[in-house]
Amino acid sequence: MKPILFAVAAGVCWGVGEVCTRSALHAGKVGPIGAITVRSLVAIPLLVLVYWLMTRGAAGLRVEPSVAQADGATWTKLVLGSGIVAGGLAMVCFYTALSLGEVSVVKPIAFSIAPAVGVLLGWLVLGESMDARKVLAVGLIVAGVVVLTTSGRPGAAAESAEPAPSEPR
Repeated sequence: MKPILFAVAAGVCWGVGEVCTRSALHAGKVGPIGAITVRSLVAIPLLVLVYWLMTRGAAGLRVEPSVAQADGATWTKLVLGSGIVAGGLAMVCFYTALSLGEVSVVKPIAFSIAPAVGVLLGWLVLGESMDARKVLAVGLIVAGVVVLTTSGRPGAAAESAEPAPSEPR
């Protein structure tokens, strides 16, 4: 149950955060890279503090191994996959999309592709199980995003991706 609660909490935090980000981006006073930079600079001290507490078991937090114990393969996966691909490139793409479109369109697309890719790569690369339930779940997520981001009118998805006018200065 704990993983589900933490996942729900993450989703709520991301939902609130992206609404704030989209509002800031569409005000026209900051761009996507500036927004990512602020987000990262604000998050890093919090992450360092939580990491420090968790590697020491402070306040009853689960003790986490120090990254100093990680081997070369682990570092490569963290730097390339988590740092560059997920932490850098994905955020640049996501924040650029958010600066151009509506959060109600951009967020569901990005956050439905991620679990679909995760389920598929978990199966193909990590040897995780794949069953009809997972296939159906991914299909329903993708179908839901298609319904959410399109309408019966031709070109509706393209129209919804256009930026909203900037707020008055």
